[in-house]
Amino acid sequence: MTKNYLISKFKSTGTAYLLWFFFGCHYAYLGMWGIQFLYWLAIIFGFFTFGFTWIWCLVDIFLIPGKISRYNLAISYKIESLEKMERQEEFKRNLALTKALRE
Repeated sequence: MTKNYLISKFKSTGTAYLLWFFFGCHYAYLGMWGIQFLYWLAIIFGFFTFGFTWIWCLVDIFLIPGKISRYNLAISYKIESLEKMERQEEFKRNLALTKALRE
């Protein structure tokens, strides 16, 4: 995994809201396919029975920003660890170069 690849994986809250509103596939946007299928089943079941499963849809309005933030935070930690590894490798290279120049 490269840093640029990870940066491209960041998700947008606005996109998640649009996917929620038009298609109901905001969990799929985050790669949570199991929950996505359950969500669709709950919507279908709630539509035909007029049940309380629509509450899940309404609660998601408030939960989407937190889900996106947690997803992006996990990616940020991965990027940070890659940068740390790169800094360590660069330090080792510079140290080896310094030793070689002194000899």
